[in-house]
Amino acid sequence: MGRTGRTCAQPHPIRRRAAMTVVAALDIGGTKTAAALVDAGGRLLHRRTVPTPAAAGPAAVLDAAAGAVTELAAAGGPYAAVGVGSAGVIDAAAGTVLSATAALPGWAGTALRAGLGRRLGVPAAVDNDVHAHALGETWRGAAAGRGHVLLVAAGTGVGGSLVLGGRVHRGARSAAGHVGHVPVPAAAGRPCACGGTGHAEGVASGPAMAAEYHRRTRAPAGDGPASVTGPASVTGLAAVAERAAAGDAVAVAVLEEGARALGEAVGGLVNVLDPELVLVTGGVSRCGPVWWRPLRAAIAATTLPPLSDVPVVPGALGDDAALLGAARLALEAIA
Repeated sequence: MGRTGRTCAQPHPIRRRAAMTVVAALDIGGTKTAAALVDAGGRLLHRRTVPTPAAAGPAAVLDAAAGAVTELAAAGGPYAAVGVGSAGVIDAAAGTVLSATAALPGWAGTALRAGLGRRLGVPAAVDNDVHAHALGETWRGAAAGRGHVLLVAAGTGVGGSLVLGGRVHRGARSAAGHVGHVPVPAAAGRPCACGGTGHAEGVASGPAMAAEYHRRTRAPAGDGPASVTGPASVTGLAAVAERAAAGDAVAVAVLEEGARALGEAVGGLVNVLDPELVLVTGGVSRCGPVWWRPLRAAIAATTLPPLSDVPVVPGALGDDAALLGAARLALEAIA
């Protein structure tokens, strides 16, 4: 046989480069920023979490995110690109932040892709954090191998993402996925963090259910529904879930009502989108059977008969999902 320049024992150079590819991943939130180095197989090699200096402005947030990646690279070696899942409505094509909540002051208008690419000196790819979460779960999580997935993220807010054929559907204005802003009867008159009323988030988010429990058990008689538009944390809901598990009737009722409202919204979306799988993640999804039972029952009661067998399952990756999704964005950017 003629000489080919490599033996049978040597890997093909293209395959060898692919196997060795490492990218950086960032999950930027209002209070913390998680960073990781991830290989092409979806293994998180090194990770670091730093506070998000939100009050100091967008440049400080980008500096902190880039600094976390640089520190990881000092210990873990080089990386080929960086992928970012960020809070806010993100124009993935332009790499900019279209809008954001008060948790990240001044974040709207930030040139996220250009800013991080310039700081780190590598190609950058960006998207909304919930979309990144969905990409992670469809790559290495509970939805792996599924082509059409509806992800619902129920936590401080209620977000969502639709993955079609392995790609995120972002919509014409990059605003697709706002599951929490579907109107539901149970939320009629309830304030929503967006400034409107009657949306599922106003009754089904973690802060909404915690506030409603507080209203029913401690507020003076005659008070109206508690506002959930200010800063809140799902941490408050954990205590409500514990009380529900111990048999607290008010806690059970609040969780059931929130779950049913979310289930009605999700069931309506299933009728429109016909996904293979509904994946439910976020802090609220950790409330246990007292929440999952009415959620699944409401979805089943709302969906059309041909869609009644669509599986509704919890996510498998937790906080790692957004990092893996961000890594997937980075890998696709250099493919």
